[in-house]
Amino acid sequence: MAEQKVTETDVLRALSTVKDPDLGRDLVSLGMIEKVAVCGGTVSFTVVLTTPACPLKGKIESDCRRAVAAIPGVEQVNLTMDARVVAGRGQRGKQGIPNVSNVIAVASGKGGVGKTTVAVNVALALSETGARVGVLDADVTGPNVPIMLGASGEPHAENGKIVPLTAYGVKVISISFFVPEGTPVIWRGPMVGGAIQQFLNDVDWGELDYLIVDLPPGTGDASISLAQLIPLSGVVIVSTPQDVALMDATKSLAMFQKLEAPIAGLVENMSYFVCPHCNERVDIFGHGGAEQAAERLNLPFLGRVPLTPEIRVGGDQGVPVLRSNPESVEADAFRQIAAQVAARISVLSLGPGGKRPTWVPLPMMKS
Repeated sequence: MAEQKVTETDVLRALSTVKDPDLGRDLVSLGMIEKVAVCGGTVSFTVVLTTPACPLKGKIESDCRRAVAAIPGVEQVNLTMDARVVAGRGQRGKQGIPNVSNVIAVASGKGGVGKTTVAVNVALALSETGARVGVLDADVTGPNVPIMLGASGEPHAENGKIVPLTAYGVKVISISFFVPEGTPVIWRGPMVGGAIQQFLNDVDWGELDYLIVDLPPGTGDASISLAQLIPLSGVVIVSTPQDVALMDATKSLAMFQKLEAPIAGLVENMSYFVCPHCNERVDIFGHGGAEQAAERLNLPFLGRVPLTPEIRVGGDQGVPVLRSNPESVEADAFRQIAAQVAARISVLSLGPGGKRPTWVPLPMMKS
């Protein structure tokens, strides 16, 4: 019997049965299969994910191996996993920030729900995967991002642009870098909007896959300015489980929906507390409220974060929990949320029936 000859068409046909679980379409039609090569019984190809933070990378890899290995005549499968972040589609023709693929706003309806803590740790979690990440502290009158990232100093200018500082591999800009320590920023709305516009237009962010914008709580000038000035790839709403926080979070959500900004989903912070002495779990602010709200509003629930001293201490000392205790339950919670955010941004960016455009590649991922 003649030896079965494997062709590139056979490989693509097999891989067309493998779907991206988040996008709901097969990898071939999404343009995620590259560099297919067949040499005798050895098949080589690259799977290019829409984000290095893909939460289902392992499943996609195993499904691809299984599909190709089942082709008659295939003896060996050499698979490389790579990632190139999909750029946001934009809103009504708005002009984006040069070289920044996605702007993700982190918002809340009220203060004190840990919005900045979520923003900072999600940024670090995305950066860990190999993505290029920046954080814009848009809470002009109450900037806390530099404290939580341990970033200090004054940015310098090059070629007429402000060069952001870097902390833990993440680029950072904040009004607190430009005012003396302890000095309050007492500005009316137009000045706040002007500062946001300057941070968007006059900062040299370089090549970024994700710019995380930590917004002030509520539905004020900073949030409105951001949504009106640039195309947002998605908005992450942070809330605690309690009813009061959820009511305010819903108002913030409604504002962004009126401004036609895509909603990435809801995060439940301070979801529960586990006593370090007796290991008893206590739902201090209730439990599951944000998840129930997400279900009621037909929005993705992105995950929950426990209430622990480690998160608070890390933020106060400028060493976020992802760096101070990277193997902890808390750090893992932020990584899971970051993965869900990245997956959701990919879905929103590609859109129904979408196919990835030509990309600027990220460094190779380890398979």
